[in-house]
Amino acid sequence: MEEGYDWVVDMDLEKFFDRVNHDVLMARVARRVTDKRVLRLIRRYLQAGVMLNGVVVATEEGTPQGGPLSPLLANILLDDLDKELERRGHHFVRYADDCNIYVRSKRAGERVYRSVRHFLQERLRLKVNEEKSAVDRPWKRQFLGFSFYKHRGVRIRLAPKSLKRVKDKLRTLTDRNRSQSMEDRIRCLNAYLRGWVGYYALSDARSAFERLEGWLKRRLRACVWRQWKRVRTRFRELRALGLPEWVVYQLANSRKGPWRMAGGPLNSALGNAYWRAQGLISLTECYEATRQSWRTAGCGPACPVV
Repeated sequence: MEEGYDWVVDMDLEKFFDRVNHDVLMARVARRVTDKRVLRLIRRYLQAGVMLNGVVVATEEGTPQGGPLSPLLANILLDDLDKELERRGHHFVRYADDCNIYVRSKRAGERVYRSVRHFLQERLRLKVNEEKSAVDRPWKRQFLGFSFYKHRGVRIRLAPKSLKRVKDKLRTLTDRNRSQSMEDRIRCLNAYLRGWVGYYALSDARSAFERLEGWLKRRLRACVWRQWKRVRTRFRELRALGLPEWVVYQLANSRKGPWRMAGGPLNSALGNAYWRAQGLISLTECYEATRQSWRTAGCGPACPVV
């Protein structure tokens, strides 16, 4: 993109793992694997069938989704696509069935899209998802949860759908109606957030991480307030935090709902120090630590420029 290839042919294969042709796939596996016992084993794996509502259904095409061998077989099949794009001299990136090809103009992108679609249909017997595929600017598309924007070069950002997915997951984990101790809730949150931050720390999105962390802590404060149902419980817990008596009296007798209390009055009482003491990881600190470790090890982006 920095070199001027700022149009992308975003191609998505329709129900890829469900529509892989077994004969085409096995022919490509046989190019490298000469042991017939291994070939028979892979063929049986493909034709083992699936269980639907207690009934075994035969599989005449496709690979089992979630199976450990499926991603490897997908790359073996789509290796022909990689070689074809390399032969044509295209700049591209592919991960499983998602492929982005970068070109200099929209007209070139439309021409490449038509020719690659024909190659996939005729040579590999795969169908392109017309609704999800497009020729567009990279910052209007997303790839593996990321997107891009221009600011002193091309930078990586979080795709809007990625933020929506993580918020949906966090809403489930911080549901106020969920009967769960705060200790267990925080343990589940930490396990999820560490993996999420480890993946998305590649993006130049510190502000997005800060907003997400603030929103998450507000939801947790609402959970705490919901747990402190009785006024006397609120008195006891707020006094234990070391708040002045007049503040304790004012907060404990408040008739505001959990979400309103979490957004203002409880913000100082249950601040960052409180959640650190409870064991909740900080999204922004984890984000910065991950990026710093990459820079130190020399195996990650020293800066977010693509």
